[in-house]
Amino acid sequence: MNPERIFDAFPAPSYRGNQEQALRDIRDAFAAGNDVVLVRAPTGSGKSLLARSVAGCARTIEEAEPSEAAGAYYTTPQVSQLDDVASDDLLADLNVIRGKSNYTCILPQERNTPVNQAPCVRERGYDCSVQHRCPYFSDRAIASNRSIAAMTLAYFMQTAGSEVFRKRDVVVIDEAHGLAEWAEMYATIQLGPRTVPFWDDLRVPNIDSIERAVRYAENLEQTCTRRKDDLLAQETLSPREVRERDRLQELIGELDWFVSDFRDPQSPTTWLVDQSERNAANTDEETDDEELGGPLTIKPMNPEKYLAHTVWDRGNKFALLSATILNKAAFCRQVGLTPDDVALVDVGHTFPVENRPLYDVTQGKMTYEHRDETTPDIARTIVRLMQRHPDEKGLIHAHSYNIQERLADLLRDFGVGDRIRVHDRDGRDADLEEWKASTDPDVFISVKMEEALDLKGDLCRWQVLCKAPYLNTGDSRVAHRLEEGQWAWYYRTALRTIIQACGRVVRAPEDHGATYLADSSLLDLFERARTDMPDWFTAQVDRMSTPELPAFDPQAACDSSGSIGGRRDGGSGGDSSPSGSGAESTGRSVAGSDSGTAYTRSRSRSRSQSGSGSSNGSSSSPLADVWDTDG
Repeated sequence: MNPERIFDAFPAPSYRGNQEQALRDIRDAFAAGNDVVLVRAPTGSGKSLLARSVAGCARTIEEAEPSEAAGAYYTTPQVSQLDDVASDDLLADLNVIRGKSNYTCILPQERNTPVNQAPCVRERGYDCSVQHRCPYFSDRAIASNRSIAAMTLAYFMQTAGSEVFRKRDVVVIDEAHGLAEWAEMYATIQLGPRTVPFWDDLRVPNIDSIERAVRYAENLEQTCTRRKDDLLAQETLSPREVRERDRLQELIGELDWFVSDFRDPQSPTTWLVDQSERNAANTDEETDDEELGGPLTIKPMNPEKYLAHTVWDRGNKFALLSATILNKAAFCRQVGLTPDDVALVDVGHTFPVENRPLYDVTQGKMTYEHRDETTPDIARTIVRLMQRHPDEKGLIHAHSYNIQERLADLLRDFGVGDRIRVHDRDGRDADLEEWKASTDPDVFISVKMEEALDLKGDLCRWQVLCKAPYLNTGDSRVAHRLEEGQWAWYYRTALRTIIQACGRVVRAPEDHGATYLADSSLLDLFERARTDMPDWFTAQVDRMSTPELPAFDPQAACDSSGSIGGRRDGGSGGDSSPSGSGAESTGRSVAGSDSGTAYTRSRSRSRSQSGSGSSNGSSSSPLADVWDTDG
């Protein structure tokens, strides 16, 4: 790597904001001998351009000896982020490769067949006459031979050990804040009717320990291998059999990794196993209920060994970019890095704080036990915010589909349904794009859209956070960490999501958008996680105010000009002056402490076993308003 090339590799004709200083700091960090540089760059910093500059510092093929790694990888966990890269003319030399399922076969009789089910994978020894023009193999060949290959983090990890995508000199990971969580997700093994092709033929034991899960995994791996070999012996496979063969191959690899990692005395990974109740209808009625169990989920915690194989062994130098790597030491521990060997570069925020205000419209707690009481008040507040923003689009972060459905029902009952849009799990992307394309001032009630969403300008001028985004304590990994007292991690993870969400509606220095906080637990979270806040977000929190909203009037909420303009009234600016006569305050004081009994209740909902033994948790837990078991 030659860090001195970083300015020459910058793809834009000029710098904006703090980009030039950021490049200088990144160059100096690599020049000082650091193999890993964390770049904490807030929204609007042009992280993709910085990433391209770092990738351009990689050793070229001409400079490398035959045994030396050359070129660079660009990867991101977000598919939408990769789409943005692919469509950006300034990043045209990042050669994008996607998984086979994203490409369609070009054979005349197979035009609707994805490449991962085409004749070349269905028939043994198939000689494709058009493979040189196949969109997948063409993109793969280009990406593997050019200086910068771009792919999703999932594809990057799946190609570890590949002869095509070998080790390179530089690896750049964009949106890297969730690297540990993504690795845990990719390394998680789901064993059930949707993931094991012959699940109904299995007699799954009642797994009461991680050791028994290992023994069962060894037996299941052997069964999968026999069934895969039977399929490979056939001359031709149907599309269904192709899917089964490929899934069996994946499953064999997953099970083998789990068994070998667990039996490795040097591995730092802790494994947990959850088991659901079995479906009695698919079992022998004469079998003792205690002998058989249901679907299994085998989960790793802090899978350092997995990351070493899939990420850290793939390059010589690494740049990890994100707005929300909040604590360097904690992040490094989670991903298996030594903090002293990692440099942190902070990029200053260039968006005026008055253009990104936070407003306190809290109505109470949104924990499971308080939600029925609080949700109607939040719905009424949303109506009043619609009145305050009659001609502007709004985004509601509902956190869960249960909350989304309840809010939508209430808002329809209030008579503002014509201005409300929702989405379901299957149609979320299409519904989102339809809302973005509309010029009507509609309000989109979303679930899990706090990241990778660009709502610049009039696409959205205001948003509401309906619930503090704490992780679900019914998840065994979360419960295990909290038993070990990792409360700082718990609060930091929620804060990270909030910061990401706040960046959805303000995308440039001249842009503006208001964020309203409806759950009182958000205010408590700000206090608990304050030491991990970036300075620029601390400034937002310190400037937070309680607005005065119009009196509840659903008819007024739907009266608008029907077109989106560049209005800055209604809270997009910095002060909290009244928006009209008869306005009433919406802010409420933060509720006091509750007992810690919610933790015990949520923990009992999931039966899990740990590979490292039980640890002593604190007998008293913090405020009960952190608990959420409804995903």
